[in-house]
Amino acid sequence: MENRKYKRIVLKLSGEALAGDKGFGIDPIVAETIAKEIKAIYELKIDIAIVVGGGNIWRGLSGSTKGMERATADYMGMLATVMNALALQDALKNCGVDSRVQSAITMQQVAEPYIRLRAIRHMEKGRVVIFAAGTGNPYFSTDTTAALRAAEIDADVILMAKKNADGVYDSDPRNNPSAKKFDELNYIEILNRGLEVMDSTATSLCMDNKIPIIVFSMDKPGNMLEAALGKNIGTIVGGDN
Repeated sequence: MENRKYKRIVLKLSGEALAGDKGFGIDPIVAETIAKEIKAIYELKIDIAIVVGGGNIWRGLSGSTKGMERATADYMGMLATVMNALALQDALKNCGVDSRVQSAITMQQVAEPYIRLRAIRHMEKGRVVIFAAGTGNPYFSTDTTAALRAAEIDADVILMAKKNADGVYDSDPRNNPSAKKFDELNYIEILNRGLEVMDSTATSLCMDNKIPIIVFSMDKPGNMLEAALGKNIGTIVGGDN
């Protein structure tokens, strides 16, 4: 078994990752592929918690810009993350990985309520925990959820798996061929430059709790495992801490 750099990780997945090339909804084949990548980390006896977004089904902010009340739109987005979490749980089960979905919005028929100590206990027993429904509050992103849950469960790192991006750049490389990729950044640089790593609330939470962030591409098979092992891929934020 390879040497582990991290004992406990939070993996942040976008909802779009589950959609694959379709761009919308959930592609079971893509979910299975992601589950197999997670299983490779799981087999190293690394504690894994996952926060999944809901942008493949609904974006609260998009709904609010079209006249919907922001809180209502955000709650709809939270429900979308529960659907994604259940799909990922099913894919993990098919790969032989035991997992639990914990929702910040109570829906006992399909998921456990989020309880910090229970989540930690699940990981200690070798189960993957999938956090759904964001923080349970509107106006907060799933990036903030990842930062908050990482602090609560004392995670060593947040792994931000990006689709169509292999790290953090000073501008959008799709529009600017001369865009510069950063190998390392600190939290203040993220905030001052307005770089699109995660929102400012999430970045501040990571900074206050000294949680490093690794931003990497999930498009290349094996990258998720490489990131979990602390290999030099993507961009690391706050690594000195």
